[in-house]
Amino acid sequence: MAEDILYCADLDPAIALFQRLGLRLETILPADDPVIAVLGGPDVRVRLVRSGVAAVADVAVAEEPPPLTPSFCIVRADESPWRAGRAGMRYRDLIPDRQGGRYIASHIAIPEGGAVADYVHFHAIRFQMIFCYRGWVRVVYEDQGEPFLMRAGDCVLQPPGIRHRVLEASPGLEVIELAMPAVHATHVDHERVLPGPAASRDRTWSGQRFAHFAAGSAPYTPAAIAGLERCDLGIAAATAGLASVSLLRIRDRERAAYCHDAELWFHVVLRGQLTIDDQHRLGAGDAFVIPAGRTFVWGDASPDLELLEVALPGDVTLRCG
Repeated sequence: MAEDILYCADLDPAIALFQRLGLRLETILPADDPVIAVLGGPDVRVRLVRSGVAAVADVAVAEEPPPLTPSFCIVRADESPWRAGRAGMRYRDLIPDRQGGRYIASHIAIPEGGAVADYVHFHAIRFQMIFCYRGWVRVVYEDQGEPFLMRAGDCVLQPPGIRHRVLEASPGLEVIELAMPAVHATHVDHERVLPGPAASRDRTWSGQRFAHFAAGSAPYTPAAIAGLERCDLGIAAATAGLASVSLLRIRDRERAAYCHDAELWFHVVLRGQLTIDDQHRLGAGDAFVIPAGRTFVWGDASPDLELLEVALPGDVTLRCG
């Protein structure tokens, strides 16, 4: 079907207008700052493009994520702005340079809580995880049975193509999301009804299994970094080693220098404080990426330090710098 391209200053009212005319939203991207929306009907298909966007092509249809451009990156909670994203959610960018467009990490909030204006959808991604930072959110997933609550400290792996929907959130909900590639499409599935039967909990999507880690359900063990303990959230097993997600907390306040071999080594400070390279003092809500091979110094941690760590691939090796 031929597609008409229309430019608009603001996507939300334009989408609402065409929905009143009987068209249905099919695709929107990117989720954190939508610039393209595709709507369709029996005999018409419209692509809405936010004015000022140079490229109209759907960059998310590429078979391979962009190549990595590694960089050292620190994002501070009190310096990074929030913006409006998909389905009324608020987004804050945790990797502004996107490591060349290969990764995106977002701090997502729904300040008012209540019912979420979401719909059954799926993402064109290679990897995507969600960690509940504060509050709770009620979600439903394909083949996983009835809706369930994600509470603070819980984490899910969303395999490529799994249908899901965000239903309801507590006031002040905050989650951390990391996905590959940075720009990816969200596709609406109007025909799928959720919840459905929990008939295939162990099925795979592109070689990955859905995973739901519940806070407190796994022990802490000594971490590779001296003075820290690590809790594995089960993502490495669910992705066959593509990625790992861990919680780190302080055990002893040791200072040490290290380097690693991961493609991406990303952290968010959940609570407490620490210092990187004897000069970057980080606190709750701050995030950082340290590229492979770069020696870093980790120290001066507060007794309540807790971090979320995401590594791709999942079998990252650290050695003393």
